[in-house]
Amino acid sequence: MSEHDAVVVGSGVNGLACAALLAKAGWDVCVLERNDWFGGCIRTAEITEPGFRHDVLSAWHPLWVGGPAHAQLGADLAKHGLEYVNTDFPTATAFPDGESAFLLRTADGNAGELGEEWRGVLDSFFPTADFAFGVLGTELWSKHGAALGLRLVRRLGRDGARDFAGRLLISARDWLESTFASRRAHGVIAPWVLHTGLGPEAAASGYMAQVIAVAVQEGGMPIPVGGGSMLADALVSYIRACGGRCETGAHVDRVFAGAVHVAGGERIGARRAIVCNTTPTQLYGELLGGTPPPFRYGRSEMQIHFALSEPPKWDGDERLGRTAIVHLTPGLDGVSRAVNEAERGLLPAEATVVVGQPLTIDPSRAPGGKGILWVQLQELPWQVKGDAAGELDTGDGVWTAELRERYADRIQARIARHVPNLESSILKRVVLSPADLWSTNVNLMRGDPYGGSLALDQNFLWRAPHRTPVKGIWHVGASTHPGPGLGGGSGVLVAQQLLEPPLPTRIASRFRR
Repeated sequence: MSEHDAVVVGSGVNGLACAALLAKAGWDVCVLERNDWFGGCIRTAEITEPGFRHDVLSAWHPLWVGGPAHAQLGADLAKHGLEYVNTDFPTATAFPDGESAFLLRTADGNAGELGEEWRGVLDSFFPTADFAFGVLGTELWSKHGAALGLRLVRRLGRDGARDFAGRLLISARDWLESTFASRRAHGVIAPWVLHTGLGPEAAASGYMAQVIAVAVQEGGMPIPVGGGSMLADALVSYIRACGGRCETGAHVDRVFAGAVHVAGGERIGARRAIVCNTTPTQLYGELLGGTPPPFRYGRSEMQIHFALSEPPKWDGDERLGRTAIVHLTPGLDGVSRAVNEAERGLLPAEATVVVGQPLTIDPSRAPGGKGILWVQLQELPWQVKGDAAGELDTGDGVWTAELRERYADRIQARIARHVPNLESSILKRVVLSPADLWSTNVNLMRGDPYGGSLALDQNFLWRAPHRTPVKGIWHVGASTHPGPGLGGGSGVLVAQQLLEPPLPTRIASRFRR
């Protein structure tokens, strides 16, 4: 039996971030990945035509570049080939009437796009930004969470702290409608709530909308040169350079007695910790062989990848062709309606379409003069009860290849109304249904890309805990706090706890001072 200080099961961004930080601190680390690539939902591949490098699952890295893992590892990863590029046009919304609005990189630009109310948003957000981001960067059930709350009370007073906590729970609809007069402003910001796994009426969606809108202004929409997998590759290369072991094709089927058991018979011991980058269903039901705790999964997702013979030519504002992510929606009510339809088991009649254009930032991803579109649909049911538009036969509700392609046809037609040359320039289209996503990555249960429902009872303090009831076994990933996204947040939080000196050492250190 081989043995390491820490064994990390699963190479999603949180598992790799945790492993890299432990390796940086001198731990002997082993990372085991069941798939044939590292990165979990970070995967770049030529799935359409040769030379077209598609980010097959996740694609955009603002949370990583603006997060604590990158702050600690960025310089090291740059030496292992990781280079980020950015844009002044991170996102926009194209409306059905041909008009559009943008979220830009400057306060003046955004005040012009969203209204002068934007300046008031910044004026109220920045004085408590450390607390707003601190909620997402702190182990809340810990002394650090208690210290964050105490600092909040000391700065704002008891009533101010209470009001701040209340503002964290506001819905996106209530915040947007009480803040901005412009429906265009609502339509630019509301779709971003979907990227947090919420809907516009959900508790805390207003807080998340503010955090994302400010983060996009301040940080843009960075991506790695060559594809998202460059991040995973750099993390693996760094871990190996520190003496660590990283393997693909290693399916861990059980975890017990201070070791992981790999299908095929190998047993790998862990002297200090086992870190599992999984869902609670996998961790407690499969790896620990027990009964999984009650845990709900959220809406499903579909992706569509286009290889194009030429760049997309957008109708309307010429800046759309230079924008990293363009949402197609009628606005706040359109997002709300589509979420409601999906949660009732229906295919939305007018989905919120996320159109990603990586070539606007990184031309290396396709042959010269060609085009790529990365399309994400975040408002889908796992069990399809019907079609809200009354057009598609949904059969017995299972995601078949036929249903997948017919629904993708509807979305393609939506995009073509804004991009007239789309259909004439398609070289190949590849569609991934919720069922395809789950078969691609076992963590995408029921096609849910966000690690489980983020309703309030499964969010923040109530997300799956990092410290499990089994001594020495830890849990990271989208199912744990701070939730989904490519920030590596839960990996950082677990690494911090593992690297914290034991209590006797800390007490002795205080006496020496």
